[in-house]
Amino acid sequence: MESNCLPFQFVVKYTIVHVHNRRKQMNTTALIMAGGRGERFWPKSRKNLPKQFLSLTDDGKTMIQLTVERISPLVKLEDVYIATNKDYKQLVLEQLPGLPEQNILCEPVGRNTAPCIGLGAMHIAKKYEDALMFVLPSDHLIKFNKMFLRTLQDACEVAEKNSNLVTIGIAPDYPETGYGYIKFDPHTTEGRAYKVDRFVEKPSLEVAKEYLATEEYLWNSGMFIWKVSSILKNLKKYMPDTYSGLKQIQNAIGTDEEEHVLEKEFTAFQSQSIDYGIMEKAEDIYILPGTFGWDDVGSWLAVERIKKTNEFGNVVDGNIITINTTNSIIQGGKKLIATVGLDDMIVVDTDDATLICSKEHAGEIKKVLENLKICNREEYI
Repeated sequence: MESNCLPFQFVVKYTIVHVHNRRKQMNTTALIMAGGRGERFWPKSRKNLPKQFLSLTDDGKTMIQLTVERISPLVKLEDVYIATNKDYKQLVLEQLPGLPEQNILCEPVGRNTAPCIGLGAMHIAKKYEDALMFVLPSDHLIKFNKMFLRTLQDACEVAEKNSNLVTIGIAPDYPETGYGYIKFDPHTTEGRAYKVDRFVEKPSLEVAKEYLATEEYLWNSGMFIWKVSSILKNLKKYMPDTYSGLKQIQNAIGTDEEEHVLEKEFTAFQSQSIDYGIMEKAEDIYILPGTFGWDDVGSWLAVERIKKTNEFGNVVDGNIITINTTNSIIQGGKKLIATVGLDDMIVVDTDDATLICSKEHAGEIKKVLENLKICNREEYI
């Protein structure tokens, strides 16, 4: 499957962000996690072309390109690391020309975010004695880039002190049940950041309403800022077995044994999230509220937030005719799609598959893939 996207060598437009040099400059690096499948975006997102490599915005850039471009005023391309798997290495090279090939970290198996982040930290520690490290998903969109960069700068100031681990929380504007939440202490601050009280799982609607009313909970965005030394110190303390294996991998970087050691050690890791493995246990955890137009693009419903709707409330892309069709998302290609009398529907057409789904059931698209796996119809996954 081909990816239709603009070349990345573009024009990285460096947004001018005025940084007040209140601190000694430390190298700033980034680990971008790009190994996900994006199953809720089926049938556009597939095993061989997941969501992060798709263009969902009108500028034609893919989500991973936008992620790297967004942080370019703060992080040189040579200091950006992409954590993915070997199936996507070529896609990364195609979409991010100029990225050093050794900065593409191919996990032999998926082991959740803690081993992934640890692998990135070990590679950065091999290059620099210490450095600031952003950890970012590759498939989120942000509307107000300058505000996002300002938040990252504020986070850097907190992360440079002691062994602070900083995360960015999104100020909730409605009681969402699909995100985890982070409770903070409004009376304990460090710069613009608040001390984290606890991480909580995805709540019921009633509990989410209670969280919203307290004004002491933020959505968990999965974005982190810390010094490499800080996260490695905490990995050693709270996940010693994983840390030990990561040190073996680090020692093999650049040698003939690197691939063998990576395969052996990484495969042996327990699958564990950074939240559960570190953030829920560590002491110096801080959170900065983010108000920069964040969207995790978790399902086809996000397209309505990203793209403009027409006078009938529809978002259409492709060769489309709509008659008495309202509030619907219709995505196609060259093939003509004609809809009559639809309301609140999602229609997505590709060369070999078509999705027709009510918006109300958009969260159940993953069940289609589960069914395809059971029926051994791997060619559609």
